[in-house]
Amino acid sequence: MKLSYKHFVLAAAVFAASSCQKGDWLERKSPTLITEEQVWNDPKMITSLLANYYDRLPAHAELEGGWAEMAAYDEAMWSGNNDDRNNIIAYPFDRWRLWDYGLIRDINLAMESIERYGNTLSATQKSQFAAELRFLRAYQYFELVKRMGGVPIVTKQLVYDFSGNPEPLQQPRNKEEEVYDFIASELDAVKDQLGNAGSNTRANKYTALALKSRALLYAASIAKYNNQMSSPITLPGAVVGIPAARASQYYTQSLAAAKEIIASGAYSLYQTNPNPGENFFEAITKKQNNKEVILAKDYLVSKDKRHSFSYDNIARGIREDNLGSSAVTPTLNLVEDYEYLDGSSGELKNRTADNGDYIYYDRPQDIFANKDARLYGTIIYPGTTFKGQDVQIQAGVKVWNGTTYQTVESNVLGATHTDGKLLTGTSGPQRSQTEVSNTGFYLRKYIDPATMSSTRGIRSDMWWVRFRLGEVYLNAAEAAFELGQTADALQYLNTLRQRAGFAANALKTVTIQKIQNERRVELAFEDHRVWDLKRWRIAHEVWNGSTTNPDAMAYALYPYRVVRPGDPRDGKYVFDKLVAPRYRAPRQFQMGNYYSSIDQTVINNNPKIIRNPFH
Repeated sequence: MKLSYKHFVLAAAVFAASSCQKGDWLERKSPTLITEEQVWNDPKMITSLLANYYDRLPAHAELEGGWAEMAAYDEAMWSGNNDDRNNIIAYPFDRWRLWDYGLIRDINLAMESIERYGNTLSATQKSQFAAELRFLRAYQYFELVKRMGGVPIVTKQLVYDFSGNPEPLQQPRNKEEEVYDFIASELDAVKDQLGNAGSNTRANKYTALALKSRALLYAASIAKYNNQMSSPITLPGAVVGIPAARASQYYTQSLAAAKEIIASGAYSLYQTNPNPGENFFEAITKKQNNKEVILAKDYLVSKDKRHSFSYDNIARGIREDNLGSSAVTPTLNLVEDYEYLDGSSGELKNRTADNGDYIYYDRPQDIFANKDARLYGTIIYPGTTFKGQDVQIQAGVKVWNGTTYQTVESNVLGATHTDGKLLTGTSGPQRSQTEVSNTGFYLRKYIDPATMSSTRGIRSDMWWVRFRLGEVYLNAAEAAFELGQTADALQYLNTLRQRAGFAANALKTVTIQKIQNERRVELAFEDHRVWDLKRWRIAHEVWNGSTTNPDAMAYALYPYRVVRPGDPRDGKYVFDKLVAPRYRAPRQFQMGNYYSSIDQTVINNNPKIIRNPFH
């Protein structure tokens, strides 16, 4: 049938009439768009947004991103491909830069939207969500201030009015102390509204206290130690630098927050495994029945929330994939900072007192006997196991030629010597090969012991711990020490040390250097080291760029089997200490690193932002 113009007009009229009768045909709701009212009245949707905000909280070195920076200081060096992190001539001024107001803006928007649209939420729900958002904002401000010094405190959306004048949006930097005060006041305000009791993946009252304890310890030590420098780092208006007079107040607040957590009984140090080394490993890595962990970023393989940290860092000889492994390898420097259980220095004994000969050990692990158990829980050293497998760490053999020892090594992992016994271990160490330890050590802390967790196909859901009770004890010890409460400081330190195998109350005296070392060994690879050295204002001394400064260099320990037939020393093990062969440049921290540079774009957009010192 041929359609005429009349037929078309008639059909359009019928269609229009039908539409008018139904009324809402052109006003149907989209099945794919979510309205503000739907989001901010649905606790599940709000919780989903919170998960996104938790996931965006920054960290300098954690399991999913930035972990390679664990090899950029003095806990470890890089044994993966390329030597970039072994050849840092000087840390650049933008290394720790953070100016992420996107997260601040999203949190402010969420808080305002809950108030505006959340009509069906109960008052309790509104209060708890607002409290959790304010906790996340305080956390973000702490990450900003510890990197940048004072930053603008923005607590509401900044909305441009299209007037052509952006000045209302341009806020100056607040004083550094004002940002710390803001963090503390926010946490005080919300801690009792957070709920989430017992959760270690969402903030609760004790998470707020843990953040407060850490943040105010930073503020206190900056107030004290920055002003003890020959030229304190400051800016006009105190945008960076905190008056020394405020140190005592901040230490007091930090200690009070730590004490409240400890006294609550809500958390306890993990003490389940009778083996103190295994126990310490589990204290950080075990996800079930672990009351030490206060807040963690969690992962789950079954939900495809996972990472490749174990794939990239598992010991070479026990890797489950044919690529990866061994990237971050602990240094001898760190190993020797773990004391012996009698309280003596942790320096390993590889030579006789007159340096005339080696000290001979029956087994590779014997040189580490009677060391702080946290060493075992943190680092795989020669003669130890992981996942029930021996991690074979042997550089080569020392062959006695009648006068001296000849060192024999192989580039082939697992190679045998002419005597038919092991020459070089399946996990090295080796001097030049990548993806094999260059230091003679491997990471244990945060390496997933689950089967196939070091494969690309499966990967790992090991969690990243943001706060745990062990750190709270150290915060308490340091704050108490700085306030002259020495007996309390010793008690906190001895509690941690006893878990690591030391005798009860073995530590009788305490200094700031002792506390600094306790933090180094307890919190290694937990993203504390660089921040601690910065707040104590000693980073430029520890990492001074000199090859003659052992703290600025990375050292290795190479084990050898002795080949000396007919001699009682035949088959024993000796050790060489050496600068790690792939290490290129001493660590150099500059004064301009204490506060990171501000990107020029930020300054261009807001002329009220002043630069940090030395930039």
